[in-house]
Amino acid sequence: MSFERLNQINDYRQLGNTNLYVSPFCLGTMSFGTDWGWGADRAESYRMFSLYVERGGNFIDTANHYTNGTSETFLGEFIGNLRDRLIVGTHYSVFTQRGDANSSEDRLRKMVQSLETSLRRLRTDYIDIYWIHHWVFGTPIEDVMRVLDQVVRSGKILYVGVSNTPAWKIAQGNAIAQLRGWSPFIGVQVEYNLINRMAERDIIPMANDLQMGFVATSPLAGGILTGKYNQLALARQISVSEMLARIDCTTARASLNQEIGRLNLHNLAISLELMEIARQIDRSPAQVALNWLLQQSDITSTILGARTSQQLEENLGSVEFQLDMTQIADVDAINPTDSGMLYGDTVYSEVQDILLESARVVDLNH
Repeated sequence: MSFERLNQINDYRQLGNTNLYVSPFCLGTMSFGTDWGWGADRAESYRMFSLYVERGGNFIDTANHYTNGTSETFLGEFIGNLRDRLIVGTHYSVFTQRGDANSSEDRLRKMVQSLETSLRRLRTDYIDIYWIHHWVFGTPIEDVMRVLDQVVRSGKILYVGVSNTPAWKIAQGNAIAQLRGWSPFIGVQVEYNLINRMAERDIIPMANDLQMGFVATSPLAGGILTGKYNQLALARQISVSEMLARIDCTTARASLNQEIGRLNLHNLAISLELMEIARQIDRSPAQVALNWLLQQSDITSTILGARTSQQLEENLGSVEFQLDMTQIADVDAINPTDSGMLYGDTVYSEVQDILLESARVVDLNH
C-alpha cells in the first residue's frame, strides 16, 4: 500500500483509464429523501449538495432505487446548470420483484428500463458512469457486456462500472469486452475501511492491473468508526458488551449493522483504538479514518454518505490536515490486513438470497 499527499477536495484524480477526473471524496446520496423512514428531507439534502459543490466536489453517486427514486429526483432538481461540471454516476436496479424470475438487476430487459427512468429523474440526457450495483449470477456475462456496450454506443452513458462483485467476475467481463471490442468496466466500488480491508487481497490489485478506478464505499463502516457506539457505552457508564445487548436496533443503521455482523466487540475495539489516535491529534475518529483513506494512492475516490450537513461538514474536514507517516502506520496497525478469505467469500451467498428472494432460478448445467 502506498500513500500520497492530498489536502483539497478539488485535488482531482483520474478515474481509471478514462478522461474523467473526480474529487477524492464522492457525494453519496442514499440518504437523500425520507422514504425509507430515515435520511434527509429536501431542504437538508440540498444543503449537503450545495456544501459539497461549493467546496469543489464534482463526483455524485446515486442509484435508481435509493429512497424509492427520491434521491435521483432531488439530484435532478439540484444539479440544474451545473450538469457539465459534475460527474454523475447511478446504479441500476437491485432487488427482484416477488415471483418474477426475470426481474433481477442483470436481466437485460430491465437494464434499459432502469436507465431511462434514471435519465428522466436526473433531468439529463446522459450519465457519466452507469454502475452494476450487485452481480446476480443468472444471465450470461457476454450478454451483459454486449448490452452495456450498446447503451454506451447510444450516447446515454459514457462509461460502465461495477460494484459489490468478485474480482474474477470483473476480470472476466473486461476480458470479454477487450476480445469483442466492447466497453469495459472502468471502475469498481466495494466496501473498504479500517474494519473491512478484504479488498486489498484481490479487488485493489485487480483494479490497478486493469487500470480501473477504485471507489471505496462505507468508509466509516456504517458509523462504527465514528466512535458513536463506544461513546454511548461511556455515556451510560456500562461495558461495550452490555451496550451491545441493550442497543436499540429498531433504527435503520443499527439494524443493518447488526444484520450484516458489523456491530460486534472486535469492531468496537478497533473503533476504540482509532478514538485514542484521534484524541492525540485533536481530530474526530471519522476524520482520522477518512484521512487514512484519502492518502492511499490506490483509492481514486471515497464515497461520503452523510445524513446531515453537519456530518458532511465534519467529514470534509478530513482534508484540512494530514496524518504523518508515523500516524498512518499507527492507524494501519489497528487492524492490519491478512491473507485470508478473498473479498466477498463471506457475503455473496447472502446477497444472492436477498436479490433473488422467492424467484429461484435452477441451473440445469449443475
